[in-house]
Amino acid sequence: MYILMVVVFILGYLAIALEHPLKIDKAASALLIGAITWSILALAGESVLENSVEYMEFLAANPAEGHNDMVANHFITESLLHHLSEIASILFFLLGAMTIVELIDAHEGFAIITDRINTANKVKLMWILSVLTFFLSAALDNLTTSIVMAALLKKLVKGKEDLWLFAGMIILAANAGGAWSPIGDVTTIMLWIGGQVTAANIVLKLILPSLICLIVPLIILTFTMKGEVERKLGMVDKAHLIDRTTPFEQNLVFFLGVGSLLFVPIFKTVTHLPPFMGILFGLGVLWTVTEILHRSKNHTDRSKLSVIGVLQKVDTPSVLFFLGILAAVASLQTAGHLRFLASFLESSIGDMYAINMVIGLLSSIVDNVPLVAGAMGMYDLLPVGAEAIAGQAYPVDHAFWEFLAYCAGTGGSCLIIGSAAGVAVMGILQVDFIWYMKNISWLAFVGYIAGAFTYILMDYALF
Repeated sequence: MYILMVVVFILGYLAIALEHPLKIDKAASALLIGAITWSILALAGESVLENSVEYMEFLAANPAEGHNDMVANHFITESLLHHLSEIASILFFLLGAMTIVELIDAHEGFAIITDRINTANKVKLMWILSVLTFFLSAALDNLTTSIVMAALLKKLVKGKEDLWLFAGMIILAANAGGAWSPIGDVTTIMLWIGGQVTAANIVLKLILPSLICLIVPLIILTFTMKGEVERKLGMVDKAHLIDRTTPFEQNLVFFLGVGSLLFVPIFKTVTHLPPFMGILFGLGVLWTVTEILHRSKNHTDRSKLSVIGVLQKVDTPSVLFFLGILAAVASLQTAGHLRFLASFLESSIGDMYAINMVIGLLSSIVDNVPLVAGAMGMYDLLPVGAEAIAGQAYPVDHAFWEFLAYCAGTGGSCLIIGSAAGVAVMGILQVDFIWYMKNISWLAFVGYIAGAFTYILMDYALF
């Protein structure tokens, strides 16, 4: 049963990758592997949990319970509900951010940006959007930024091939930008809150490797891309805008919407509540303002400009896909597969840099959150100033934690479903998995390796 869970996950992963040839939506495959892997775990009971450190800790904390399938099923149910709460927080964040973006789009708010980007040259436009995404991702986070930029791309680029190419670079830029900021990626947030890294140090040590991770693919594309993109936004869109809303409403919704997204990290810092509460607060404010703005308009216009109206445009299958794939990964984490993988890497590789680089590449297949959680659990955190004990423990701001943040944050770009940013863009712009592998994965890998060696050289030479 332990092996069967892995087999089901791999088969489901292949079904996701072959979505178009099979003509089965990726959300259906993800939901199936999420439900089946948890069902196998529940039916097998204690026999599957022998490699689960979490289960052993549960038994140690509850010695009176003993060892039996009833206790195992109780643990599995509790684990499922625990993981579901974490997954739900991501899904509510995703849903809130996508709704805000769709509301801005309904008011043609993104025209404020697209009208100021006058170039149609592919290379110039790629550099502008990628650098903008890189720094915006550090201020917001890679998931929110990718959603915003995907909405912008729909307004800027018309041809499917060009759109997907720009989308791929947006994913790379969002993940690279999130890796060097303490609030830019879920994994860096985990390491920051866990005390493994400090905010100032992570910025100082990772901004250059992360920038190299983006710039190297951009340089390659600079010499291979030619021509101009076909711009999508035209006079028809603007004429339609005049009929439905006003420039004042357009500007108000745009700046209030972007302000709501920027407010999320501030909200989290002040209240210490999860980010999804900040995004829901921002959505509530924007919802109230738009209801007041449009209450005197006719029903047709009001419905198209309201949150209720734009919710129909939100890509629900992508949200369900996210639910399924994260649930499947959570089942492997509960059964101990990921902890076993982390221990195997330690025993077979040993080298600190090599382990992190492998973890980064694995994060393109398995979600980087449980991989980083496994690494955090595998190595103890020493007090400030203590000497590192290789293979056992590392102090705060040690190179192991810093490099883990870089690798886990950027390695997921190698496959489109290897990061939250990739999954979001895949859903919004319907980017094909196989197309991404052929055209973007090698660029992401080259950038990932370049940034990794940049960090290693800095660690040896400068620090």
